[in-house]
Amino acid sequence: MVDIRSDIHLINKMVIRYQGLQNYEPILREMQCFTKQRSPDTPDEIWVVEHRPVYTLGLSGKREHILNSTDIPIVNSDRGGQVTYHGPGQLVIYTLLDIKRLQINIRQLVTILEQAMISVLAQYGIMAVSRADAPGVYVQGKKIGSIGLRIKNNSCYHGLSLNNAMDLRPFTHINPCGYSDLEVTQLANLGVIVNMPELTISVVNAITTALHA
Repeated sequence: MVDIRSDIHLINKMVIRYQGLQNYEPILREMQCFTKQRSPDTPDEIWVVEHRPVYTLGLSGKREHILNSTDIPIVNSDRGGQVTYHGPGQLVIYTLLDIKRLQINIRQLVTILEQAMISVLAQYGIMAVSRADAPGVYVQGKKIGSIGLRIKNNSCYHGLSLNNAMDLRPFTHINPCGYSDLEVTQLANLGVIVNMPELTISVVNAITTALHA
């Protein structure tokens, strides 16, 4: 089991866990276990992680969207959505929230996560937008931030990923999020060099502030 007890902080009564570079599957199991065992009094948590290279298939994911065989593992996930790629240099934030207690619905949460990324990107001079037909955040038509969530027992898990400074080549072996013509980008490609701790703090603060506004 992955140790999720290190580097813990508290922001707006939410537990923030900084977990570093991790394999995907142990984190997935921990999220499932946490959500299954939580009670109405369990504090909400945000987990910050980078993943070792992995393709993940959401509940509606189709193998046909994986175009080429590689040595990157493919993992079936219980989040919403199609196929995506995670790797070092990509900020991943998992939101383990009691949405009933927060009095928000899934659409509102998606908007909160999208706006958190959009507002942070704006701080670096990057104009990003969301799309009504495809959750996530886009810059000049290219996807820079993704969202995938799972709701169970009035609670959610999974969250967002934001491309910072990573190897984007693995995205060329898939149809990202199931779209054959979708290109991806990242802060580094847009001329913005920011270290992961700084980017993390900005996005986490934006999320927690919006959730407790």
